[in-house]
Amino acid sequence: MKRMGMMLRIRAGRIDEYKKAHREVWPSVLAQIERSNIHNYSIFLREPENILFAYFEYHGTDYPADMRRMAADPETRRWWDWMEPLQEPLDTRADGEWWATMEEVFYLP
Repeated sequence: MKRMGMMLRIRAGRIDEYKKAHREVWPSVLAQIERSNIHNYSIFLREPENILFAYFEYHGTDYPADMRRMAADPETRRWWDWMEPLQEPLDTRADGEWWATMEEVFYLP
């Protein structure tokens, strides 16, 4: 199992829409997340900076392949297309990232 942390900004004025959408995540998207070996997935919001922090645990053996399968899922793509205008990626993210990945520097089991 690998613990993952990622950051992103939510656009000002879109926070309520983002929160509402995440209270009603489509079942097909949730099922794809599970098929992609992701568990204990949480997204936190820090205002007024409008920073989103996502945490999840990856339980698979090939993260890049699982993420490619997730990205190929039509319903997940449709969800991402809806979420993208609400989000603002960090300027410091790596090439090819939308959510900026973070380094784990401490863990207490």
